[in-house]
Amino acid sequence: VHVVASGGGSVQPGGSLRLSCAASGITLDYYAILWFRQAPGKEREGVLCINDGGETTYYADSVKGRFTISRDNAKKTVYLQMNSLKPEDTAVYHCAVDLYNYAHCGPVAEFDTWGQGTQVTVAS
Repeated sequence: VHVVASGGGSVQPGGSLRLSCAASGITLDYYAILWFRQAPGKEREGVLCINDGGETTYYADSVKGRFTISRDNAKKTVYLQMNSLKPEDTAVYHCAVDLYNYAHCGPVAEFDTWGQGTQVTVAS
């Protein structure tokens, strides 16, 4: 199973980015997808999750009203739309799956499979 995040970059505060998550080795439609981020020297932080039915779960209050998650099963891709970005959003963003409880958005620690992340840098 390979899960890959892409779409990061450098933006100014207030800007937007859309991250994409693709996977091979699984049928993405059946899986909940978690986006988490990790900044240097900090713990992994859950951001948003979307389950197999399209329901979303926020893990970080700081992104409510700014970030949304969606999935396009036809394209086998999950997106993280990030608006009104702030410097504190700077981190490496990863998407992950839980190969055991695959359809549900559970605790971040249960998401056991992720790949290379994508760097998001928000700075003036």
